[in-house]
Amino acid sequence: AAREGRVEQADLKGGTISISNIGALGGTYAAPIINAPEAAIVAIGKTQWLPRFDEHGAVQRRAILTVTWAGDHRFIDGGTIARFCNAWKGFLEAPESMLLHLA
Repeated sequence: AAREGRVEQADLKGGTISISNIGALGGTYAAPIINAPEAAIVAIGKTQWLPRFDEHGAVQRRAILTVTWAGDHRFIDGGTIARFCNAWKGFLEAPESMLLHLA
Protein backbone atom coordinates (compact mmCIF):
# COMPACT_ATOMS: atom_id res chain seq x y z
CA ALA A 1 0.00 0.00 0.00
CA ALA A 2 2.82 2.42 0.85
CA ARG A 3 4.47 2.03 -2.55
CA GLU A 4 1.18 2.78 -4.22
CA GLY A 5 0.58 5.87 -2.08
CA ARG A 6 -2.42 4.37 -0.30
CA VAL A 7 -1.20 4.66 3.31
CA GLU A 8 -3.67 6.39 5.56
CA GLN A 9 -2.65 8.51 8.56
CA ALA A 10 -4.28 5.94 10.85
CA ASP A 11 -1.90 3.28 9.44
CA LEU A 12 1.05 5.25 10.79
CA LYS A 13 -0.14 5.40 14.42
CA GLY A 14 0.08 3.00 17.32
CA GLY A 15 3.60 1.68 16.78
CA THR A 16 6.33 1.12 19.34
CA ILE A 17 9.26 2.41 17.27
CA SER A 18 9.71 4.59 14.19
CA ILE A 19 12.39 4.13 11.56
CA SER A 20 13.46 7.22 9.62
CA ASN A 21 15.51 6.60 6.48
CA ILE A 22 17.33 9.92 6.18
CA GLY A 23 19.89 8.22 3.93
CA ALA A 24 17.32 8.14 1.12
CA LEU A 25 17.47 11.94 1.19
CA GLY A 26 21.27 12.02 1.29
CA GLY A 27 21.41 12.55 5.06
CA THR A 28 24.19 11.01 7.11
CA TYR A 29 23.46 12.03 10.72
CA ALA A 30 20.30 12.98 12.61
CA ALA A 31 19.06 13.57 16.13
CA PRO A 32 15.70 11.81 15.93
CA ILE A 33 12.83 12.98 18.12
CA ILE A 34 10.49 10.38 19.57
CA ASN A 35 6.93 10.38 18.27
CA ALA A 36 4.81 10.05 21.43
CA PRO A 37 3.51 7.59 22.57
CA GLU A 38 6.22 5.47 20.90
CA ALA A 39 9.11 4.14 22.99
CA ALA A 40 11.96 4.78 20.53
CA ILE A 41 13.01 6.09 17.13
CA VAL A 42 15.96 5.26 14.90
CA ALA A 43 17.39 7.36 12.06
CA ILE A 44 19.38 5.53 9.39
CA GLY A 45 21.83 7.57 7.33
CA LYS A 46 23.29 6.82 3.94
CA THR A 47 26.18 4.40 3.64
CA GLN A 48 29.51 6.17 3.21
CA TRP A 49 32.91 4.80 2.22
CA LEU A 50 35.33 5.97 4.92
CA PRO A 51 38.87 5.11 6.02
CA ARG A 52 39.11 2.83 9.06
CA PHE A 53 41.97 0.98 10.74
CA ASP A 54 42.01 -2.82 10.58
CA GLU A 55 43.34 -5.13 13.33
CA HIS A 56 46.92 -4.61 12.05
CA GLY A 57 46.73 -0.80 12.07
CA ALA A 58 46.47 -0.50 8.28
CA VAL A 59 43.95 1.90 6.80
CA GLN A 60 41.11 0.16 4.96
CA ARG A 61 38.20 1.49 2.91
CA ARG A 62 35.02 0.49 4.80
CA ALA A 63 31.31 0.98 4.20
CA ILE A 64 29.95 2.85 7.24
CA LEU A 65 26.25 3.18 8.00
CA THR A 66 25.36 5.77 10.64
CA VAL A 67 22.46 4.82 12.90
CA THR A 68 21.23 7.11 15.68
CA TRP A 69 18.68 6.23 18.34
CA ALA A 70 16.48 8.01 20.85
CA GLY A 71 14.47 6.27 23.54
CA ASP A 72 11.83 7.39 26.01
CA HIS A 73 13.32 6.54 29.39
CA ARG A 74 9.87 6.10 30.88
CA PHE A 75 9.70 2.86 28.85
CA ILE A 76 13.25 1.84 28.01
CA ASP A 77 16.72 2.53 29.38
CA GLY A 78 19.85 3.42 27.46
CA GLY A 79 21.52 0.10 28.24
CA THR A 80 18.71 -1.81 26.56
CA ILE A 81 18.97 0.39 23.46
CA ALA A 82 22.77 -0.06 23.41
CA ARG A 83 22.50 -3.87 23.65
CA PHE A 84 19.85 -3.95 20.92
CA CYS A 85 21.95 -1.65 18.71
CA ASN A 86 25.01 -3.89 19.18
CA ALA A 87 22.99 -7.00 18.28
CA TRP A 88 21.56 -5.24 15.22
CA LYS A 89 25.06 -4.12 14.17
CA GLY A 90 26.25 -7.71 14.46
CA PHE A 91 23.42 -8.93 12.22
CA LEU A 92 24.18 -6.25 9.60
CA GLU A 93 27.88 -7.11 9.61
CA ALA A 94 27.30 -10.89 9.53
CA PRO A 95 23.74 -11.63 8.30
CA GLU A 96 24.34 -15.38 8.50
CA SER A 97 24.55 -15.02 12.30
CA MET A 98 20.78 -14.40 12.36
CA LEU A 99 20.31 -18.09 11.58
CA LEU A 100 21.81 -18.94 14.96
CA HIS A 101 18.95 -17.10 16.69
CA LEU A 102 16.06 -18.79 14.90
CA ALA A 103 14.11 -21.14 17.11
